[in-house]
Amino acid sequence: MRLQDKVIVVTAATRGIGAAIVKACAQEGATVYIGARNLERAQAEAAELAAKGLRVKCVYNDASEPGSYQSMIDTVVAAEGRIDGLVNNFGGTNPAEDKDLLSSTYESFLAGVDANVGSVFLGCQTAAREMAKTGGGSLVNISSIAGSVPDISQLAYGTAKAAINHMTKSMAVQLARANIRMNAVAPGMTATDAVVDNLSEEFKQFFLRHIPLGRMADPAHIAAAVVYFLGDESASATGQLLEVSGGFGLATPIYADAMDAAVAR
Repeated sequence: MRLQDKVIVVTAATRGIGAAIVKACAQEGATVYIGARNLERAQAEAAELAAKGLRVKCVYNDASEPGSYQSMIDTVVAAEGRIDGLVNNFGGTNPAEDKDLLSSTYESFLAGVDANVGSVFLGCQTAAREMAKTGGGSLVNISSIAGSVPDISQLAYGTAKAAINHMTKSMAVQLARANIRMNAVAPGMTATDAVVDNLSEEFKQFFLRHIPLGRMADPAHIAAAVVYFLGDESASATGQLLEVSGGFGLATPIYADAMDAAVAR
């Protein structure tokens, strides 16, 4: 019960990593609010978890509506009296538009950066203003290994996640005197339904060759890292980026070929 009686908000949390974070936080004793655009889906998720004795509620949030961040935090504070933690889980890209420099349009690049970076700014700002009134709290951004390891495409997404990594450190410094901690978790390839169902087996096996641990992360592994940053065990940790990627990007760029050659010998 590492989050006993804490009030936590998780954005974009009706599936995948977000849903795993909600479940893990609730199992650790928190009252968790699912910030979602699709309230019907969020309510179904909350009801399923509530049937297991967990405290999970819903609140409207849409990353394309800047004002919904303030209304989301206002709703939670009105109901609970405070907010102890916020997980900025919203993020993503459109592979059909987010390509390399020569193939992307200026408009699609800016839209991709704005969607990912803007949601973190708004979430952190609105939550931190309330946390500062009640003695502090913990903010956790879901970044990506893409913010540290360049790719042959998805220029906007990688740029946005790199910016989020920097924002995390800057916000940590700026919020520390208010006893507000700011950290980030950076997943690599994670076995969400979207990844398992939509990527070909050939591509998954190709990608896994470059992960030293040789496997995808489970969403629960990402959630466990988030719980750590939200809880009191990490009371002295701020401005940190924790990669949960199986070691992707740590080894030499020819890692997969080198391993194949070693096995062949």
